[in-house]
Amino acid sequence: MAEKFQFQYIADRKFVGVSSNTVKDLLIKWGMHDQMNLQMFTYNKHFQQYQKDDFVMDFITDPCVQSNLQILSSNFSWTPLGVSKVAKVDVLSVPCTIVSMDFFNRLFRQGLVRESGMIFKCFDEYVEGFTISDELRKMHLMEESDNYDVFPENEKEEFLFRIFKHLCLGGDICQFEDNVNPYLETSKAIYKDLVSVCKDADSKQLKTRSHVFKISALDLDGEAIYPSGNKHEQSFAYLVLDPLKRNVFVWYHKWRGIAW
Repeated sequence: MAEKFQFQYIADRKFVGVSSNTVKDLLIKWGMHDQMNLQMFTYNKHFQQYQKDDFVMDFITDPCVQSNLQILSSNFSWTPLGVSKVAKVDVLSVPCTIVSMDFFNRLFRQGLVRESGMIFKCFDEYVEGFTISDELRKMHLMEESDNYDVFPENEKEEFLFRIFKHLCLGGDICQFEDNVNPYLETSKAIYKDLVSVCKDADSKQLKTRSHVFKISALDLDGEAIYPSGNKHEQSFAYLVLDPLKRNVFVWYHKWRGIAW
């Protein structure tokens, strides 16, 4: 059998963007701060894309990870994952190619956001526990929105867009923004904290080198162990690997409201 990936926890890693007072205040406002966590681990050997399922299984079952990976318990206190009988992991490869916030410029061109950043409002609607009162949230959640296809499906899969969407939706108690710029700036801060960028040797252009996976784990009875026992858009865990430095970052959030 192939040697397993082994992991070490880096407890003193500082996430500069997320720990700034500005971002912290915004995450509190959006109801995400106390339900969200970023952590860093290192791993012991070269990683290749085809190994993603083995990597995640080794990660979730590693003793160091189980002792240090923080989750929110049923009473919403932080606790280590602990020893879990993991029978299956689901691993979704997430594209991570964007190197400029110009990616979001079309928000300003498509009738979603004014030049000032103010988001166009709409009549209140309620979808799967979310209040929709502006065109931005409507774009994220309602296929019948005129703006649903402003970003094609392949771009919606991009990690940067996923960060942006998670922030726009927020937690179960969310004071959402009238202006898009706080969402954009916080998306940029999280992206920079997690994603490694380098210069292409041939083109001399910047490119990302990180691998990103959205993950979940099930026990022997098919019950979800991680990131949450209940499925929800805003209960998620992403692993972001830097294959050069052999770092893996975890971005975790758990929805506190009623699941659907």
